[in-house]
Amino acid sequence: MQVCGDVIANVTFIGVNVMFGLAILLFLVVFLVRWGGRSVAEGPPALPVGKVPVWFYRDMDIFGILGLSFVFYWMGAGNSLIAGKSEELKISGLDLMVNMGLQFFLVGVAVAIVISRVGVVEWLGLVWKKWPWVFLLGPGAVVGMWVVFGVLMSVGYSDLMESLGVEKAQETVKLFQKEQDMMVVVLMAFTVLVVAPICEEIVFRGYLYGAVKRFVGPRFSAITTGLVFSAAHGSMVSMLPLFVFGMVLAWLYEHTGSIWAPIAVHFLFNGATVTIQLLLRYGVIEMPA
Repeated sequence: MQVCGDVIANVTFIGVNVMFGLAILLFLVVFLVRWGGRSVAEGPPALPVGKVPVWFYRDMDIFGILGLSFVFYWMGAGNSLIAGKSEELKISGLDLMVNMGLQFFLVGVAVAIVISRVGVVEWLGLVWKKWPWVFLLGPGAVVGMWVVFGVLMSVGYSDLMESLGVEKAQETVKLFQKEQDMMVVVLMAFTVLVVAPICEEIVFRGYLYGAVKRFVGPRFSAITTGLVFSAAHGSMVSMLPLFVFGMVLAWLYEHTGSIWAPIAVHFLFNGATVTIQLLLRYGVIEMPA
């Protein structure tokens, strides 16, 4: 089991590095192509029209992008170290509280960067007049992601992961199923259902997507931040699906102009996942062979 766990950890660590490497490479190539030969006086190249404003981002936001990306690399690399070792791992309520504290701290960093330039309401599009659309966008996005998962499985993605020595289930999923302390289970569910959708969307879509968009445009920003979002979770089996999910969330943010849209979809997606895990945990449904 130890050897298997080490193999999974090594493969996952390599996957994290590949995803971050692709993100950095894509950002640099597109940045050099778009900005090549432009003087400071000319300012940034014109961006395609979209609903996520970038006028308040500055050249120095490159340091914000790099700083937060480093934190997410550290998180992804750290998560990769526990890959394949769920049987040995014991998570406590304190661990979860620290994790929640870190996520809120990153939100605070993002807010601190932009608050002197623009109001939070305008920055995140908190006034969303077309909010009823969430009742269509949310379930539609969740079903769409399930279709993506189904297609990936049908073309051999699961078999590929197994051939690499990677287990089919995320470590957090297995921990959720086997944890006996109900307080820990409740805190895990709260983190997944409430903390993650709010904090991750404010940081990834609210700040990183907009800041990266200023330098490389919306399409490449969605891809770049999707790669970072995927790698930050440190799960090899979920890396490709989470990359797709990250791009979907960026698309929703760009086309609605409100952070409420990706938050709602993220909440519904995580909620569906938690519900399925609870049904599996208590034997209401069985894991397919």
